[in-house]
Amino acid sequence: MVAEAATTPRYRDIVQIRIGYELAFEVARPTPMQLMLYVHPERAGDLQNPEKILVEPAIPLETFIDGFGNRAARILAPAGVVRIRYDNVIDDPGRPDAPFKGLRLTPVHETPPECWRFLLASRYCEVDRMSQIAWDLFGSTPESWERVQAVVEWVHANVTFGYEFASPTKSAHDVYLERRGVCRDFQHLAITFLRALNIPARYTSGFLGDVGVPASGSMDFSAWAEAYLDGAWNTIDARHNRARIGRVVMARGRDAVDVALTTSFGAATLTQFTVWTDETVAAACPSPKPASKPLGEGVCS
Repeated sequence: MVAEAATTPRYRDIVQIRIGYELAFEVARPTPMQLMLYVHPERAGDLQNPEKILVEPAIPLETFIDGFGNRAARILAPAGVVRIRYDNVIDDPGRPDAPFKGLRLTPVHETPPECWRFLLASRYCEVDRMSQIAWDLFGSTPESWERVQAVVEWVHANVTFGYEFASPTKSAHDVYLERRGVCRDFQHLAITFLRALNIPARYTSGFLGDVGVPASGSMDFSAWAEAYLDGAWNTIDARHNRARIGRVVMARGRDAVDVALTTSFGAATLTQFTVWTDETVAAACPSPKPASKPLGEGVCS
C-alpha cells in the first residue's frame, strides 16, 4: 500500500467477491494436519454463506481459535488422496486500503502489551541480525509515517518478484542479500526492517483478487503486512506498493510460520493447488480454472 490513497475513488458501494480453493494431497500414512484456511473471524459476518471446509474423504474436522485470534482446524488425514475445498461469496465495502499519511509513530512505551511480540524476532524475521542494516538505511528518515513508507518503497524497489525465487526456508536476511522472492518475502523483509526500527509489524495472509486493477493471471493466496501507527494497525504492502480493493484477511501472525495454510505432521505431498478470488455480480459462477503456477508455493500473488 502507498501512504496516500485519497485520490483513489471508491470502486463500488458493495463488491461481491467469490473466494475459494481446492487443494489435494497424497498422504502416505494417517497424518495430523492443521488448516489455516478459514476467513478471519472479523470478516465472517460479511460472508453470504456459513463457512464450511469440505474434506474428502469425509473425516472429522475440529475447529478452534489460535493464539493470534485466527480460526483454524485440525484433521487426521487418512492415507491416500485427501481433497480440501472451500467456496463462498463475501461482501466487500469496495474501498481501497486506508491511507496512513500523517499518522505518528506510536512510542514503544505507549504500545499495548499485546503488540510487543510484533517487535521481536521470529522464524523468518531476524530483527537482531537486521537491526544495524535497518538503522543505516532508514535512521535518517522522519520519525513519522514517512519512515514506514520509506521501508515499503525501498523493499518494493529493491526486490524482484518471481515464483521461481520461492523457497520455504528463505528468511528476511536472505531476501536482503538475494534481492528477489515471492510476496511473502517482500513482507518478511519489510516487517523485519520495521521491527528493527521499533515499529510493531505483523504478517497477514488472505485473498486478494484483481478488483479495480488489470488482471494479473493465475490466482493465488496473497500476503501483506500491517504496521502499528498512531494507536491502530494499518495495511502495508511492499509487494504491490499501492492501495488495493478487496483484501480478505484469513490469518495474522508474526510471520509465515504462524499463518501457514496447511501444516502437516508427517509426509503429505501437494498435488493440486487451485485458488479463486473473482468479483462477481451473478448468482451462479462457472467453475474456476486450475492455477498454472507451480504447486505448493502458497501465499504469493
